[in-house]
Amino acid sequence: MDKSNRFALMIDALTELAEEEQAHHASRPSMPGLPSLRSVIADASPLPREAILLGLAEDGLPVLLNLYDPIPGPLLISGDQASGKTALLQTIAQGAELLHAPSEVQYGIITPYPSEWNNFHSNQNSTGIYATKDSTTQDLLHSLVTWAHNNKGDKQSVLLLIDDLESFIKLNQQAEQDLRWLLLRGPSRRVWPIITINASHAQNVKDWLGSFRTRLFGCTRDSNDAQLLTGNSKATLSQLISGSQFTMREGNNWLNFWVPSID
Repeated sequence: MDKSNRFALMIDALTELAEEEQAHHASRPSMPGLPSLRSVIADASPLPREAILLGLAEDGLPVLLNLYDPIPGPLLISGDQASGKTALLQTIAQGAELLHAPSEVQYGIITPYPSEWNNFHSNQNSTGIYATKDSTTQDLLHSLVTWAHNNKGDKQSVLLLIDDLESFIKLNQQAEQDLRWLLLRGPSRRVWPIITINASHAQNVKDWLGSFRTRLFGCTRDSNDAQLLTGNSKATLSQLISGSQFTMREGNNWLNFWVPSID
């Protein structure tokens, strides 16, 4: 059986199960039977050397981000609490670890909950796990701005993974200025901000939303939050499965995808 067909059949079964769960108004942290990240990468290989994995589409094909193409710009991951935002961020980091040598892709993590990332401390591609309020966090931002300024076509890319935008912007003015510069210029210099936001707090960071051309949406039950984040009054994000399923705009259509499990 074709590899993509095998995953497509698996995803079809998951989608049917998800619809049944939604029909019964069930809330689950994740769906059983999701393929592992390693198996998705192994079956999809060889992937382009400039790609990182975001998830697995409903047709069984990988959803990728081209790190050499700055057009998508920074990525915003939004959703309700427990919608899987951190899980998606960790999948992106682990995928980079499995796909790339440190000389090709590195990532730094800023989070208010460093203990959630304990399993990433020994990863070779990680430049460190930084607590949001720690003084070294500002040093990381400033060093990335300096590196980006000096990056003249280097093949290496850096992922700046920030879990919870709202907690970050409460730091200080210099950190905010550095982040705004990276949001504006980073992808063209191979620095990719990938940042999460709790959908219910989106109003608190409304003036930052315009910096994100590409947005990945998790389950969002409040229609007002969904409209603010998508810019579409008809967007329905409440049917997505919390912990496992996300969607993104692809032209005039929506591309649903699943987050592989990290083994």
